Amino acid sequence: MSTRYDDVLDPLRQAYDTRAGWRDGLGKESWKVAERQGFRDRLAPGARLLEVGAGTGQDSVYFQEQGLTVVAADLSPVMVEHCRAKGVEAHVMDFLHLDFPAGSFDAVYTMNCLLHVPNRDLPAVLAAIRAVLRPGGLFFLGVYGGGESGEGPIEGDEHVPPRFFSWRTDEQLLGFATAAGFEVVDFHAVEAGGGRRFQSLTLTVPSPGVR
Repeated sequence: MSTRYDDVLDPLRQAYDTRAGWRDGLGKESWKVAERQGFRDRLAPGARLLEVGAGTGQDSVYFQEQGLTVVAADLSPVMVEHCRAKGVEAHVMDFLHLDFPAGSFDAVYTMNCLLHVPNRDLPAVLAAIRAVLRPGGLFFLGVYGGGESGEGPIEGDEHVPPRFFSWRTDEQLLGFATAAGFEVVDFHAVEAGGGRRFQSLTLTVPSPGVR
């Protein structure tokens, strides 16, 4: 039987609760800064942005300092406390329980968190994200991947318990996105160092009547 998102939530929460302080002290790699800036440049002044999988809120703070209205969500209560301590509105939520009104955000930003969602539940997660975006809204979906596909923990993971990962080829990732009703604005790969490859995907919700 394939893994379900509900199966991985509690282990992920434990892993990220435990390592929240350590992660908060990490610096931001230059390529991540560039990806974040690139998405910011696509957004209108004062746009309302939701960051899901916000971690300790480093990116949310950046977007807030750029003049955006930011709401953060993360499944880890300890991570959410770090966000709030930085002055960011933050909520304990996971992808399948985004308790916001439909169409209430101009943008959604996810950096390296959708790789924890099993393929079996990825369509439902993408539908939940699409629901909170207004027509014409933008969605940044960034994950490591693009090589061989596969699911499960990784060898040598320092988080306890070990985290679940889903690795997808470019074709798989793009296929999931378009099947969920998004249109592709931009897709490119980034060589992230250490043998890692990052898939950078910017999507939009088509406006009614636009083909």
